[in-house]
Amino acid sequence: MKPSPAPLPALAQVTQLQLVLAGVWISTAAVLLGTLGVRIVRGVDLLQWWVPLSFVLGVAAADLASGLVHWAADTWGRADLPVIGRRFLLPFRVHHINPDDFIRRRFLDTNGDVAAVTLPVLIGLLQLPLAGPQAALAVFGLGLCAFGMMTNQIHQWAHTPVPPPAVRGLQRLGVLLRPDDHAAHHCGAYDRHYSITTGWSNRPLEAIRFFRLLEIAISRSTGARPRADEEPFVEGSRHASSGVRSRV
Repeated sequence: MKPSPAPLPALAQVTQLQLVLAGVWISTAAVLLGTLGVRIVRGVDLLQWWVPLSFVLGVAAADLASGLVHWAADTWGRADLPVIGRRFLLPFRVHHINPDDFIRRRFLDTNGDVAAVTLPVLIGLLQLPLAGPQAALAVFGLGLCAFGMMTNQIHQWAHTPVPPPAVRGLQRLGVLLRPDDHAAHHCGAYDRHYSITTGWSNRPLEAIRFFRLLEIAISRSTGARPRADEEPFVEGSRHASSGVRSRV
């Protein structure tokens, strides 16, 4: 009798306290983001040419930042490192083998950590005077935080077989990460298309071999080997579904 395949790894369920804290981070970040938006609407002439440009640049910066963080977590470190290994690196490893585990995560669990990271940024932005270059920086920060704090949720939607209709429309327009674009990351060794907010930076970064050249520089200076800890997980993922559907 053929033995049944081993179950795919999955992250441990979060505790009730962790869910409560995630709710606090998300609620606080949402209030601060709304306050920043209202402050900008009241204090800035929105018809000035630099306003939409600053906002879009902020969104693009959020996408680039998501790619840098994703690349760093996929490429360096070990899942058994103290603190960051289990909390930060292991979820990326498990996600490659069992992407459906990510789909099952609840809203609070999915978005709490990123919301917490945006809090000091939002607090700083609320201190800016809305005059001169500081006003452009505030609008930039609004785009950065509005999309940045939703990065994990946008990533989850890219894996969801049937996302909400509005989300699917924004994916088709390229405002949110397209499932087909993210599917490129889940092919092969998970070494490309790291950006997971809008996906705008994926093709330009691949065209200039940004991450490959950065890896070469780091390896030559430190002796570290890219994705050394990832290889056992990649091997296991060959027997798992990619979890990303071509829908767009």
